[in-house]
Amino acid sequence: MRARAIDVVLAAFAHEEPERVPRAASLAPALLDAFRRKTGADRPEDYWDFEVRDVWFAATSRKTDFSGCFPEALSHKITHVDEWGIGFIPGSTHHFEDYVHPMADFTTLKDLEGYPWPDVTAVYRRSNVPDAIDSLHERGYAVRGCPPMANGSVFENAWLLRGLEQLLVDFVENQEFAELLLDRITAFQMENARYLANCDADILLTGDDVGTQRGMMMSPSMWRKWLKCRLAGIIAAARAQKPGIHVFYHSDGDIRAIIPELIDIGVDVLNPVQPECMDPGELKRLYGDRLSFWGTIGTQTTMPFGTPAEVRRVVNERIRTVGRGGGLLLSPTHMLEPDVPWENVVAFFEAVDECARK
Repeated sequence: MRARAIDVVLAAFAHEEPERVPRAASLAPALLDAFRRKTGADRPEDYWDFEVRDVWFAATSRKTDFSGCFPEALSHKITHVDEWGIGFIPGSTHHFEDYVHPMADFTTLKDLEGYPWPDVTAVYRRSNVPDAIDSLHERGYAVRGCPPMANGSVFENAWLLRGLEQLLVDFVENQEFAELLLDRITAFQMENARYLANCDADILLTGDDVGTQRGMMMSPSMWRKWLKCRLAGIIAAARAQKPGIHVFYHSDGDIRAIIPELIDIGVDVLNPVQPECMDPGELKRLYGDRLSFWGTIGTQTTMPFGTPAEVRRVVNERIRTVGRGGGLLLSPTHMLEPDVPWENVVAFFEAVDECARK
């Protein structure tokens, strides 16, 4: 009898070798259109039967006018504003966008305290969550609980509001402002992490891009001072409700300098493990007894530029090495963009499933 999806995922994350390697992928809008044309299906997660399904909070019903937060020269370019007040300007393709930061010109703590914060912890926003998690569990799926966020858990939300350069300057020159901003966001995330764990989510989504492909975006000591303690608080809030919840942490880039500390504060699933700048096999050897890996298939190399045979080779290699003894959910390391040949997408899923049948 085929094992249930949740059993496969939880076995893998418990470092037991499951009967098959769980897998997932995310498709950019243009590639999603191709998927629908070629398969006649609507949702990749249903068509390929992903073992992990996401549960998100409901959208806000609040209508807030943030127009006064944006420079007049940019206001006419903004196509939409999210619930945090972040403005979006179209980029080079329809799903690439530039940001307009509503707190860019704030100078005082009073500015920050008076900001119209989103209602991300409102009861009505999460009333759908318990039934959604129960329903997915009844269908045999593992559930990743996804708090409402602008992008990342703390750091990315903060810099999207403030501007990346300005926030990094704040870390040095305006520390009281930075502390209040980060603490406000952390409080939101702690409350929602606690709620998701209490609703029996199997995996908690966290993450902040703090790496570049040449190393950390900031020094490890700066990350330690500003972000580690806050991430630790979010994880602790969830684990106080459900000690066994798995904590998924996303950061693109080379973050080897902080991996041991991520493990120390409770991260046990690392994503996306970009092979262009971190060796998945080496990380498995170093941390495979304490850390699981979600990703590892390059979206700058293998998926767009490899042949279907190369995709199959890499998939088999990852399963043989990183997947040995469990600890692997195989996935492309980022959203698959339109330059990925459809044949490579098919080859990825076929290769994973073929390994399960051997």
